[in-house]
Amino acid sequence: MNDRVYNFSAGPSMLADEVLKKIAEELTNYRSTGMSVMEMSHRGKEYLAIFNECKERLRRVMAIPDDYEILFLHGGATAQFSAVPLNLMKNGKADYIITGNFAKKAAQEAAKFGQVNVVFDTSEENHRRIPDLSELRFSADADYVHLCSNNTIFGTEWQTFPDTGKVPLVADMSSDILSRRINVADFGLIYAGAQKNMGIAGMAVVIIRKDLISADDARMPVLYNYGLQAKNDSMYNTPPTYTIYVLDKVLEWIEELGGLEEMEKRNRLKAGLLYDYLDSQSYYLPHSEKSSRSMMNVTFTTPDKETDALFAAKAAERGLLSLKGHRLVGGIRASIYNAMPLQGVRELIAFMDEFAKGR
Repeated sequence: MNDRVYNFSAGPSMLADEVLKKIAEELTNYRSTGMSVMEMSHRGKEYLAIFNECKERLRRVMAIPDDYEILFLHGGATAQFSAVPLNLMKNGKADYIITGNFAKKAAQEAAKFGQVNVVFDTSEENHRRIPDLSELRFSADADYVHLCSNNTIFGTEWQTFPDTGKVPLVADMSSDILSRRINVADFGLIYAGAQKNMGIAGMAVVIIRKDLISADDARMPVLYNYGLQAKNDSMYNTPPTYTIYVLDKVLEWIEELGGLEEMEKRNRLKAGLLYDYLDSQSYYLPHSEKSSRSMMNVTFTTPDKETDALFAAKAAERGLLSLKGHRLVGGIRASIYNAMPLQGVRELIAFMDEFAKGR
């Protein structure tokens, strides 16, 4: 696959060549079934084998305890902005920590269903950092505490998660799930859109402690009802079948590499090389503070907006694509998720150095 570019898109993001090759091999005829996975009935034995394998593999890779349910749901992470308060806001109050755009959107959505207490908001600092744990004061009567573990737009990431005691901690892990080992038991609920580190767009994975799943609520929209979805094993309606299949291939790839320990080792090496270069020069200005830097999304600016645009255009000519920063930050954003190879980061650093010296 020598004609492949290095795709630094924040999502949908690149897939590993090894994953794409396996998908291509099975695209039109999956394991001699005579049909594509895209054509299979989600109730058929061939597809159910894929579905169950994916759940078992995810539980194994992430070391998900048995008292947690795994759901594969429609609507991506955005649907969970509503589903979380609908299911968990039993007493009408929740704490939210706003460290980026998606955390803010989640809080705005939750406010439709109850009282939202903003524990901390880094908006005035343009979300350059994650708050220190000592700065956080939680509500004793909150139904849950919500945070976004990695901020795709601003390039910040929680290095250590807060201890919320008996109050369940809920995390949107859309852009750093599977990038490092985390202790699932520290969270009441984890959700993530699939299109960054889990494969392709079209699904949210929800990992929820079973005691937080209520009995079916007849008033709740069926597709947002965790109890109904768990009861039907994510098959109340046709699930996002192909997205689940691709996730299984991604998980298989991670296992073959050595699991999340090896994945984290690779990610820290890639991010370390890029941040070391940024810290060694003065032409590019990193957006996030050192203590809050993301392994997944590296954000920085050139001297002005015009140069930012020129940088992205020239990089694309070199096969380094989708480096333009989000409109809320501007500048450049290099998303170096699991599938980004080390050589892609090295090529980017070489281009950055060449571009800076040529200005």
